[in-house]
This record gives sequence, structure tokens and C-alpha cells, in this order.
Amino acid sequence: LCGGRFFNFERKRMSLYRHLPGPRLAEAVVCNGIAWLAGQVPENTDADAQAQTANVLAQIDTVLHDLGSDKSQVIDATIFLANLADYEAMNAAWDAWVAPGHVPARATVEAKLANPAWKVEIKIVAAVGRQNAD
Repeated sequence: LCGGRFFNFERKRMSLYRHLPGPRLAEAVVCNGIAWLAGQVPENTDADAQAQTANVLAQIDTVLHDLGSDKSQVIDATIFLANLADYEAMNAAWDAWVAPGHVPARATVEAKLANPAWKVEIKIVAAVGRQNAD
């Protein structure tokens, strides 16, 4: 219902913050309490999919912490796997990481990643401004 009955169409200034911007992308962009993280990729490119996923999730923890949030505030996750054969290995790391009772919406797809050594890339959307889980 977009006729204005349920929405306030007053013009308000949006707050917009680019976290660790570089020449091509920012590690995250925050707008009105929601953070969109850039796709996070593994630093341990020699590792298997489970270890690479755990590494990426640790990086996500760091970015969320920097933004005043944590994994309990993740709204949506998109996981890109170079090979769907790694789905169970990725899920082992994911299941160990995700905050119980705070699971996000999630999609997992097979994709050709920019670096052939990467087995996983994860993109997160999260609420920012409060912390509820470890």
C-alpha cells in the first residue's frame, strides 16, 4: 500500500556512513540503522571450505563489531560457493557461528568467484547500534 496511508513520505535527511572506503568499494555502508557489508572473502586461501568459511565469518564479526553490531543482528546473508559440493563444509562453520535464536534469512548459491582460490564469499545485511549475542 504505497498511497501514503501506511508510509510517512516526509522528506528526512538520511544518515549515511561508508565504513573503510577504498577506491572501488567500502567494507560496509550504513544507512538509517542498517548495514550492508561488502562480500567478505577468505584470507586463508590454502584452507578447505569449512576453514575458509570460519575465516570469513570471523572477518564479518570484526566489521559488525566496528559498526556497533554483532551476529545476532544479521538480517540477511547471501553465501556464494565456488562449488556446491562444499555446502556441508560451509554449513558446519556457519552452524558453529550463527547466534542461536537469531538466524537470518539466507540464500546459498554456486558462483564463479573472482579468485579461483576462494571457496566462499559471504555478503551480510545487519541492523546496527546494539549488541545482544557473543
